[in-house]
Amino acid sequence: MRNSSAIVLALVAAAAGAFGYRWLTPKDAPAATQQTAKQEGNAAKEEKAGNEHVEKDEHGADRIVISDVKLAAAGATFAEAGPATLTETLSFNGVLRANQETVVQVTPRFPGIARAIKRRIGDVVGKDELLASIESNQSLTVYDLKSPIGGTIIDRQISLGEYVSEQKPAFVVADLSTIWVDLSIYRQDLRRVRIGDEVLIDPDDGRGEIKGKISYLAPVGISETQTALARVVLPNADGRLRPGLFVTARLVLAARAVAVAVRAGAIQTLENKTVVFVREEGDKIEARPVELGESDPKSVEIRAGLSAGERYVAENSFVVKAEMGKGDADHD
Repeated sequence: MRNSSAIVLALVAAAAGAFGYRWLTPKDAPAATQQTAKQEGNAAKEEKAGNEHVEKDEHGADRIVISDVKLAAAGATFAEAGPATLTETLSFNGVLRANQETVVQVTPRFPGIARAIKRRIGDVVGKDELLASIESNQSLTVYDLKSPIGGTIIDRQISLGEYVSEQKPAFVVADLSTIWVDLSIYRQDLRRVRIGDEVLIDPDDGRGEIKGKISYLAPVGISETQTALARVVLPNADGRLRPGLFVTARLVLAARAVAVAVRAGAIQTLENKTVVFVREEGDKIEARPVELGESDPKSVEIRAGLSAGERYVAENSFVVKAEMGKGDADHD
């Protein structure tokens, strides 16, 4: 009986101790426990700050902290606001062609058998360079087939041991140092196109547009497409332009210089305001409200809100807008 009473008293004491520990207030907790809680709170705040928490700047504009590394990983790029020339243009589609005035078909002088082939498609050759050796059917002697110009071999129609004749070109050699750009002009735009007009050609290779001038306008149209051909001749010393590839072109109708402009991809709408995301100190990005002016397909005039020389998110600016949306949701 005495042993049973002792066991009951021990269980009651243990329960009371556990209940008392559970109801300890923070100020009664040991100092080490309070320090751990404080550190955890600070870590939570830092984590939230690292998650692009949105705040308001002194002008009431939204501001977010986001690094260049994260923006670059998302494909966003920066540029500096500054002067630009806005253009009113007409857009056309076109194709690159070898300059037909510098294309030569190399044909054998006498029919015979190809005994040696010295060059293939893509080879660059000089004037009078050996292309092939042909055994004449008439004299049974071998004569040389040479390139009459310097250029690039763009076609070859003979093979080793094959019979060749003067009826079919064996090689086609083209001087690709200049290229034709053949543009299709719709009938409603023909009245606005003149020889000598400036055209901006975009080969879509990431290296920017090339300026040229219309040098030829066809006197007849193409019935299948109801278009007329306009031609631009461009220099091509570096081989950037390759015949057969499509391009786009813009005919410049008018031009106007503006003091401050940004790329068209920089403009976003946030909380019913037109904004540009501007880089500030300490990895901060500000959603700067701006007043827009005139624009063209590539640039937009900024009349107020942004100064020349300020860095802004020029491409893929929607990435910053999305991060601000997430930051607002966390804040709420």
